Amino acid sequence: MAKKTFESALTRLETITDELEAGDLSLEKSLKKFDEGIALVEYCNQTLEEAKSRVDLLLKKDGQLTTTPFEEETQKR
Repeated sequence: MAKKTFESALTRLETITDELEAGDLSLEKSLKKFDEGIALVEYCNQTLEEAKSRVDLLLKKDGQLTTTPFEEETQKR
């Protein structure tokens, strides 16, 4: 089995979303897919949080490493 990456987890999550949106699965299969999707979302969130922490640690200011909060863009809908 290949090592799970953020990209592969996101691709799998997109596939699960498409399958659930199609509505062709039984209730039992839909629940299994939903559970798998939740686990993938948690993995992706954890991976993003770790990346965010690493970015914070690597930012330099005046030749010294300083932590600067990662600013998220707010999306307007």
